[in-house]
Amino acid sequence: MAAAVSGNNDAMMKAATDVGQQFLKEGTARLIPGLDLFMRTLRVYFAVDNRYVKTKIGRVLFPFRKRTWARVQVDPVSGQALTTVSYATPIQDDNAYDLYIPLMALVTYVLLCALCYGTAGEFNPEVLPDVTTKCFVTQVLEVIAIRIGFYTMQVQTAWLDLFSLTGYKYLGLCINMLVGLALSRLGYGHKAYYIAFIWTVAAIMYFVLKTMSNNIPRNTSATGPKREFMVIGFAGSQLATMWFMSQTKFLS
Repeated sequence: MAAAVSGNNDAMMKAATDVGQQFLKEGTARLIPGLDLFMRTLRVYFAVDNRYVKTKIGRVLFPFRKRTWARVQVDPVSGQALTTVSYATPIQDDNAYDLYIPLMALVTYVLLCALCYGTAGEFNPEVLPDVTTKCFVTQVLEVIAIRIGFYTMQVQTAWLDLFSLTGYKYLGLCINMLVGLALSRLGYGHKAYYIAFIWTVAAIMYFVLKTMSNNIPRNTSATGPKREFMVIGFAGSQLATMWFMSQTKFLS
């Protein structure tokens, strides 16, 4: 009988928890219009697994042998307009955009910068927010500039796609800092950083160039800027932003 009472209590607790979670979800959705749609959209960018992460990192850092760049299209989901193009998730398509790798790479880069400051005896708690703010604000301005470029070409694109694509540069910045820190004790940290920078910035620029050139529609505004020039400009922005975000002051 005690076991039956315990089972009933567990069932009641589970039912109460489910009701509470549903109430919280619906209440939040009413208080913040569009939040539920945004969260469902955001969830797609984090639908990754270990295989995808390993493959994507390899493709970003070593993109020159890659041959297929177009994203995989799927049938529109229920309720979505038939004219809207839907793409496969990262788990299904290695060319899909994700935000997991850029976010983890940004966090790693900030921690590596803190380590760089610490090994030079210059660390203070302000390093973490300062580096994070510098990277985030730079990326936001870059995304806005690219979005304006798309607008002039009359091409539709998702903001989160641009944050994903421009966020892969943090992988290169992590590699640069790791190489610089590894050789800093030998007195080659600064030089090693920029030797690695040459490779990573070339890889990121090529990755962005090929990704955009294969996913931006061929038909753009006749009165807007040339598609080819804009794609090259978008790729070239990776050089400027990676240079600006580099933290080499305390590399020996």
